[in-house]
Amino acid sequence: MFKTIISIVLAVILLGCDFEVPGADEKFGKQNFVSAVSIIELHKLRNGHYPDSLSELEFLGDWDGIWLSAVRYERNGEGYNLYLERGWAGKPTLAFPVKFKAGLGIKETNVQWLHQDGK
Repeated sequence: MFKTIISIVLAVILLGCDFEVPGADEKFGKQNFVSAVSIIELHKLRNGHYPDSLSELEFLGDWDGIWLSAVRYERNGEGYNLYLERGWAGKPTLAFPVKFKAGLGIKETNVQWLHQDGK
């Protein structure tokens, strides 16, 4: 009985804790966005066109479901729109060098593009 009470008290204490990890949203958000771009661009390379939806992507790994649920994809003509919806738990604000999108089919995104001067 004592172990049960201790277990319940410990569970209540842990549920009340805020397990926020500084920078986790940005790190996971960046990984989610980069993974999405990589697999989407690989689909284009293999098939000659961007997928109509993420459900068309092939040869996904077990962990790819994480980024699939963290981005919003829309086919846009000969390219696509890609929006980051989630990092670890929240929605981070990301910025990449403008050079990152060179040669990619990204038309619209909520990621910021930084020029050499950082603006």
